[in-house]
Amino acid sequence: MKKIETDRLLLRNFSKEDSHGLLEYLANPRVNCFLEDKVHTIEEAASQIQKRKKDDSFVAVCLKDSDYLIGEIFYLKEDPDTYSIGWHFNAEYEGKGYASESVKAFLKYLFAQLDARRVYAYVEEDNYKSQKLCETLEMRKEGCFVEFISFTKYEDGTPKYENTLQYALLKKEWMKNISSNGL
Repeated sequence: MKKIETDRLLLRNFSKEDSHGLLEYLANPRVNCFLEDKVHTIEEAASQIQKRKKDDSFVAVCLKDSDYLIGEIFYLKEDPDTYSIGWHFNAEYEGKGYASESVKAFLKYLFAQLDARRVYAYVEEDNYKSQKLCETLEMRKEGCFVEFISFTKYEDGTPKYENTLQYALLKKEWMKNISSNGL
């Protein structure tokens, strides 16, 4: 992936120097969908970095002035022109607009460079910050999948199913948003 620069951020491929930053947000995932990616040591983080380095569908989000990793954006392409996207950020950098800034730039990349027609995101019903981000990006809430997926279990070992919201944005909606309010 070609590097993308915003006012304060750099979006790029992962590099071996990102291990400490990755450990900071994968050691204690705050959303159940990231429990599978949990790491406990710098060695486990370095192993995850090696996987992400080889995969352009994982994008490192770094502070522009220090190149320090504060989160990631990821996508899955569905043929011919639809992309499912997600993000995971370090809580320490929350509330500063970094997620919004980086995902806006990433949407531009998907629509303008990869010719995406449709982009959507799944958000757990209790993940209010990601819901707010989707709304800030003017993504449309398309529905709620009741007991859609399980990432964890109850104490008795039965799966805990999550209600999951789906948000989406079409390229033509994105183009209209850019012309009307600079998104």
